[in-house]
Amino acid sequence: MSAEATVRDYYEALRRGEPLYPYFAERPDVVKYGVGERLVGYDEIAEGLRDQTRTTTDWRVESSTLRVTERDAFAWFSDAVSMRWTDVETDRERDFETRWSGTLERRGDDEWQFVGLHVSTPVEG
Repeated sequence: MSAEATVRDYYEALRRGEPLYPYFAERPDVVKYGVGERLVGYDEIAEGLRDQTRTTTDWRVESSTLRVTERDAFAWFSDAVSMRWTDVETDRERDFETRWSGTLERRGDDEWQFVGLHVSTPVEG
C-alpha cells in the first residue's frame, strides 16, 4: 500500500468507526495533534483514539486537496478535510473545516505508519 493509500484508508477507518491507533508507529516520539488535543507517544495516542472511537459516531470525512509526497523511507502529506461527527455523550453534532498535515514512515516493504499527524482548524477573522 502506498503512503497516499494509507492516508485514504485512515479516513475510511475513521468513517467506519474502526480502531485508528494501528496507523501510528509504536514509538515514544510519535505525535498527534487533533482539533482539541495533543497526544505524544504511542500509548497516549492509542488511548486517546480508543476514547474517541468510544465517544463518537456517524463520522463524515471528506478530503478535498490531498497531496502526498513519498520517498524511500518517509512520506509527507497535506489536505483540507470537512469533518462531522456526533458526540455520543452529549448527543451534540460537531462540524469542522480542517487542515491536515503529517509524516509517515515506511515499515517493511508495503506498510506506512504515521509518525506525526496534525489536524487544525483555520482561524476565522
